[in-house]
Amino acid sequence: MQTPEKKLKILFLCTGNSCRSQMAEGWCRRLGGEWVEAESAGIEAHGKNPRAISIMAEAGIDISGQESTRLTPELLGWADIVVTVCGHADEHCPALPAGKRKTYWPLEDPARAIGTEDEIMAVFRAIRDDIERRVRELVADLREENQI
Repeated sequence: MQTPEKKLKILFLCTGNSCRSQMAEGWCRRLGGEWVEAESAGIEAHGKNPRAISIMAEAGIDISGQESTRLTPELLGWADIVVTVCGHADEHCPALPAGKRKTYWPLEDPARAIGTEDEIMAVFRAIRDDIERRVRELVADLREENQI
């Protein structure tokens, strides 16, 4: 396998850039190696969710330094691939510049979970693990596609 001439840039987009896209960015930074750059953004910026930070720390990934940012035309132009992680973001994602591609992952919003703290954290863990699986598959597919 060869090292690519340029890094692939992946943008994870959700409604508020507080949970799902933050977790996806963290997993992609961990699993993508040196040939992938990852960022995340939201249609809006709601700030980082402390439960998402906690649940990712359990998996050994520190996302506390990531920022909750709002999608900009510059960020959209930066990305080679945009992964929308919820229906709202998928529906409200602006048209992509030529040569960019979009993938949609319909993920439940863990911030809307109700119940005891243990029940809510179980939802966060399930979403975290689902995102890890999806990022692993995405990275593997991109490696194969780009012969990396």
